[in-house]
Amino acid sequence: MIELRDTSMNIGQRTILRGVDARFERGKFSAILGANGAGKTTLLRGMAGLRPAAAGSIRIDEQDVHALSATQRALRVAMIAADEPVLDGVNVREIVATGRYPHRRWWEWNERPDDARAIHNALSDVALLEFAHRPIDTLSSGERQRAWIALGLAQETPVLLLDEPTSHLDVRAAHDVLRLLRDLCARGKTVVTVLHDVNEAAEFADTVLLLGHGGAIACGPREEVLTTGKLERTYGITMEPLVLQNGGVRLFVRE
Repeated sequence: MIELRDTSMNIGQRTILRGVDARFERGKFSAILGANGAGKTTLLRGMAGLRPAAAGSIRIDEQDVHALSATQRALRVAMIAADEPVLDGVNVREIVATGRYPHRRWWEWNERPDDARAIHNALSDVALLEFAHRPIDTLSSGERQRAWIALGLAQETPVLLLDEPTSHLDVRAAHDVLRLLRDLCARGKTVVTVLHDVNEAAEFADTVLLLGHGGAIACGPREEVLTTGKLERTYGITMEPLVLQNGGVRLFVRE
């Protein structure tokens, strides 16, 4: 479980988020939404312990994430960014294997049986076993995104944080990634992801945090958060709910 208590985040000397309260439950899919520059990535990096909170606290299972050592954090939280570099000549399995580094002492370089098992399971979970020895730069955008998620899975952390995992993906590839993340939640992972597409959050997220105007506009179940008024405060445009025949909900921009 991740809990933000009156959390503020700075970039340099400028406060971009102030007094954020949010709670992300174990085994739930949570989405962070907001306009460009609202502080979504900054907050996610704070949750990973990569950026300090200017005020308040960020706690994982009642432990302040910034009080943990780098290794302790790496055993609790895996973070995958949308702009991970594509390394020429490195194959998929080698990329995924780096997720095992927090489980080794710095002088241990040989792969152990538990490393091999974790790597295999991670590749299997994202349906990339047959791509294990393919160079990462030969994969499609969707396949590469699944490879980065496999790296996070090989890390074997209870929490998985993702920054825009569906950016630059077509609709099918994006939905494949989001369905995978939902499946991981069903197996007990806590997944928090920054999304740009409100429709994706409406379909897949259990919990939604809306950021805007220097803080949190709302945080809670998607049905309560994704309303016309709250979305207009977040994005500055009017969105209306459209209920489909199968009972699902999408949101569209009213012209």
